[in-house]
Amino acid sequence: MCCAVAGFLAGCDLGPAYHPDGGTVPPGFRAGTVADAAIWPDETWWRGFASPELTALIEAAQAHNLDIAAAMARIRQADAQVRIAGAALLPNLNGTAGASWQHDGAGTSGGSTPSRGRSVDLHSYNVGLNAAYELDFWGKNAATRQAAVSSAMFSRFDQQTVALTVVTNVATTWFTALALADRLRIAERNLADAEQILAVIRGRREAGTASDLDVAQQETFVATSRAAVPNLRSQLEQEVIGLGILTGRPPEGVTVTPGTLGKVALPPVAPGLPSELLTRRPDVASAEATLQARNFNIKTARAAFFPSIQLTGADGFQAASLGTLIGPGGALMSLAAGLTAPIFDGGTLRGQLELAKGQYDEQLAIYQKAVLQAFTDVDNGLTAWRYATEQEALEQAAVDQARRAATIARAQMVAGTVDITTVLTTEVTLLNNEDALAQVKLARAQALLSLYKALGGGWQRAGNDEHPGLSPSMLGGAVALPVGGNLQ
Repeated sequence: MCCAVAGFLAGCDLGPAYHPDGGTVPPGFRAGTVADAAIWPDETWWRGFASPELTALIEAAQAHNLDIAAAMARIRQADAQVRIAGAALLPNLNGTAGASWQHDGAGTSGGSTPSRGRSVDLHSYNVGLNAAYELDFWGKNAATRQAAVSSAMFSRFDQQTVALTVVTNVATTWFTALALADRLRIAERNLADAEQILAVIRGRREAGTASDLDVAQQETFVATSRAAVPNLRSQLEQEVIGLGILTGRPPEGVTVTPGTLGKVALPPVAPGLPSELLTRRPDVASAEATLQARNFNIKTARAAFFPSIQLTGADGFQAASLGTLIGPGGALMSLAAGLTAPIFDGGTLRGQLELAKGQYDEQLAIYQKAVLQAFTDVDNGLTAWRYATEQEALEQAAVDQARRAATIARAQMVAGTVDITTVLTTEVTLLNNEDALAQVKLARAQALLSLYKALGGGWQRAGNDEHPGLSPSMLGGAVALPVGGNLQ
């Protein structure tokens, strides 16, 4: 008999089959080689840049950023939903107590004949306990709770994705400010050099060896160089102001002074196998958790087609006086069982099931896209880092050549062997190459930041802890979160 009941209950599991299917995982990255040794970021990867100010800004953002705070609040909401969903698996108990009084003005004489002029007060007291419990034969309530658990996991992974985005945004903003500070220094230095050359040309004009046109050309270059300075200062100030909202402070509270991007260390990082990447991206994990929740929703929708069995019971005491309330004579007890089965609902249940299936298929596509996006982000980061590194070396060589040419041209101008046009040409070339080098350095640093983010920023999903932060009492039974799935 017990075996038959166990077999019946096992056959009542309406959960859809779920098989891992995250799409095709390539053997290696397009922009990398299989022989490359993996250098994964650690949890505090930003310390590798050896910038105390950057570390302080990131720590402030982790503690006070409002997007992170909102994500933490969503975790608490999801945990509350787990408790709410799990309550259906437990009995519902309610205590009752009551008292009533009734005054009968007609009264009785003690027999069956009414006696005029007398009244009777009737008192009644009762206490009791009511219980209700739904037998979860079809696993509907368990599936609802498991969907809530998966949603809670999504909230945790989403918070970690938000935190990673905030950290990389702080680093990107800081590096942009450093690059703008470098460009501003280049512009101010070239402006000072141009003013010195202008003084030399004016002296030569007084000596009769330079023309008014020579002076006018250099004055134009000086004015152009001076006009470029305010724009760079504005961009720099706006980047520093932007650090305020990232660190949860008003702009007036940001007092950092950017240094130079040239002094920032750029520690190397390299991906391992694409299959390993899927355990290091919180956004992929959050897409997984949502997919799992959609799977449980299908089970809930299927279970709604079958009858629900409700058990109810009441136990208590009732008496005409408080002194005799608790006693054998006043004991009351009742038990009842009810069955509710859908007969005709106009297609509501069928529609809900099809809706759940459609939501699952949609989320499966979203999950598979998240996996592909992870591979794409790493390849883009590797490509940008490789070519930015190559471009920086070439641009540095161009700057060295331009500086050498400008030095020679200035010396020959003083000696009177070249005209001002040659000097202006070398000045413009040097300025453009130095400014381009500063921007290439920024592009290289940003490529490295993108690669750190693409590799998950040191985040790694624990292999033995599928529900971090969720207590056993909230989880109840074990809930597996697979790598991905395909519904059959």
